[in-house]
Amino acid sequence: GRMILIGMYDSSYTRRVAIAMSLYDMPFEHRSWSVGRDFDRIRQYNPLGRAPTLVLDDGEVLTESAMMLDYLDDVVGSQRALMPATGIARRDAQRLIALATGAIDKAVLIVLERIFRPVGMHSEAWLSRCCTQVGGALGELDKACAARAGHDWLVGDAMTHADIAVACYTTHLRESLPLDLSPWPALRAHVDRSEALPVFRQHYIPFDAPVPTSKASA
Repeated sequence: GRMILIGMYDSSYTRRVAIAMSLYDMPFEHRSWSVGRDFDRIRQYNPLGRAPTLVLDDGEVLTESAMMLDYLDDVVGSQRALMPATGIARRDAQRLIALATGAIDKAVLIVLERIFRPVGMHSEAWLSRCCTQVGGALGELDKACAARAGHDWLVGDAMTHADIAVACYTTHLRESLPLDLSPWPALRAHVDRSEALPVFRQHYIPFDAPVPTSKASA
């Protein structure tokens, strides 16, 4: 059997795995299950009920996107892997991925706070803190993109997981918050250029805000 990737492409975590698998020419079955509507179905494979979930062809289940990419990189080998093998290039890529991951993690918390707490019950201090963290990460990413002006990619001469993470996560937070990227023009330009590529277009759906479970089941 072939691998099964569970999760919808409006999840940037799911998207980055699908894009990598596509670039690695690894066929997979995609199950576009929603963590809201299909929670119990996903939990049959992943006790956390989260996306993405990757079911390997032997039935082993991976439950975290960075772990999935690590596995895929290992399968294709260091020559083809979308991650520099060693040294400063590897740390550069990891730093950019960490910044982008930090930004989207905070953006998701902001979205959930707005959706699941009644109006008037939001913790403005908490939201403000998360927004500061998102802005800080985007500022650093913008600097990194600006420093690479004249280069197509953020690390070295080819696309890496850093480019994929920065594009997927920035698009996700841009649509979900929503957020105008004009304060970060170098980042916006890099994301727009990546998102125009066919492999990004093929693994994309616009963000659709989750509905609180109580309403969903009504």
